[in-house]
Amino acid sequence: MPTTSFLPLSLPLLVTFFFSSYSVGSTSHFPPVQPPLISGWESEGNYGGVVSFGVRRSFSEGPISDGYVQSSTMVLAPRRTHRRDPLNGFRYYTGGWNISERHYLASVGFSAAPFFIISLVWFLVFGLSLLIICLCHCCCPREPYGYSRIAYALSLIFLIIFTIAAIIGCFVLYTGQGRFHRSTTGTLQYVVEQADMTVWKLRNVSDYLAAAKQAGVDQVSLPSNVQTDIDEIQTKINTSASFLAEQAEDNANDIQDVLDATRMTLIIIAAVMLFLTFLGFLFSMFGMQFLVYTLVVFGWILVTGTFILCGVFLLLHNVAADTCVAMDQWIQYPTAHTALDDILPCVDNATSEETLMRSKEVTSQLVDLVNQVITNVSNINFSPNFRPFYYNQSGPLLPLLCNPFYHDLTPRLCSSGEVDLSNATQIWSSYVCEVSSKGDCITTGRLTPYFYNQMAAAVNVSYGLYTYGPFLVELEDCTFVRQTFSEIYKDHCPGLGLYSKWVYVGLFMVSASVMLSLIFWVIYGRERKHRVYTKHVMEEGGSKDS
Repeated sequence: MPTTSFLPLSLPLLVTFFFSSYSVGSTSHFPPVQPPLISGWESEGNYGGVVSFGVRRSFSEGPISDGYVQSSTMVLAPRRTHRRDPLNGFRYYTGGWNISERHYLASVGFSAAPFFIISLVWFLVFGLSLLIICLCHCCCPREPYGYSRIAYALSLIFLIIFTIAAIIGCFVLYTGQGRFHRSTTGTLQYVVEQADMTVWKLRNVSDYLAAAKQAGVDQVSLPSNVQTDIDEIQTKINTSASFLAEQAEDNANDIQDVLDATRMTLIIIAAVMLFLTFLGFLFSMFGMQFLVYTLVVFGWILVTGTFILCGVFLLLHNVAADTCVAMDQWIQYPTAHTALDDILPCVDNATSEETLMRSKEVTSQLVDLVNQVITNVSNINFSPNFRPFYYNQSGPLLPLLCNPFYHDLTPRLCSSGEVDLSNATQIWSSYVCEVSSKGDCITTGRLTPYFYNQMAAAVNVSYGLYTYGPFLVELEDCTFVRQTFSEIYKDHCPGLGLYSKWVYVGLFMVSASVMLSLIFWVIYGRERKHRVYTKHVMEEGGSKDS
């Protein structure tokens, strides 16, 4: 079943495909700090388990508490993933969640082995039994003998019970698949929305940088080297945003197709099994032996397939629960060195850091440019001979614009008398004069409408870049990913875990009930045949005696 075999990987792909798409660099800007070891008491949430650490870990959030052993790798969801590993002599797997590790995949696959074994044993044993019954019926026919009323009654009772159980199982399966589909689709939509929001913000940053290149006041613009840097980072941002958008759309469509196909498969299975159960019960009641045995052959194959599918969904349930626990633990330590590092490039995202530095640099340069015009033009009372600097400016001096960064781009607080980026245009509007046809002020003021509009445009660009600074920091230090994972764990993981369980429980109920129904179709048919034969013999004997 190629469609459903892909499903165990759907959740990890679902929650990681758009984060991993935004990787354009590989240089880490976070110094490694040796953290303490958690000693085995931290809970793995509702799924059960503790956090443990292995050999190495890159961690920049400082110590957790005293008395721990130094270590440097974080093992995710160690208790949940503590399973037998068939590739390692059936020893317990201790490497934690790692979707790219074959021993993890083997151990989680082995957790569904009982259903695969049951399907194989059922296929071989029941198939052999059918073959023996067929050979005996064809090669060694014999007259039916007396029947047991107890055996007849019990076979009928069990047949009714297992038929009812199969109907209940079909209902559970149908209900579970619907809710599972809604839950997975909701998770997919949330991740796609986050990807779209990221693309939108990245493109906004790119647009602000493009506007910054054109920004200037009275023919004073950004230095050529800064404009060259803007061109380079714009190319990287646009490439990252386009790649992320394409990957998000392609992966979302692929996963949605799988989810839709899986839903249709489960609906068909529930309907076919319900129909098979109803027909088998009906044919058994009316003694239609040929039709009963025909349905038994079809049921034999269908039960084998549903047991296999049950194992696949148990595997999916375990992978989903493992992933949710791994995400929850990683949320606490997003810069730790874990298996997620291979697919989430948060701490190694050179593009986000370079974008952040360029946005700070451009913001600072634009503020300096505006302040240069204020200091050297607007706030000086030039004589009419000094055109174009003279435009009859007069009145109170124009306050300088607050630069949020020092020259080394570290944060800076505003000095007294400076205006903030957020309200500079409002304050400066009171310094705008009315102008003549020549462009000179005819009322008191330090700015002409032309200068004011240019300075306002520069301030708006600076403020836009400054506003998007936290977003770029979140991309760089994994805060954005951590928030997304937190929402998935809180709002989506419970539903994914619960309804995937409903699906495999429903599949198991249907498989087991139909399997036992098949057996009792044969047993009840045999007892019914013997009962009819016995009644016929007794009636013939009674007629002879009379």
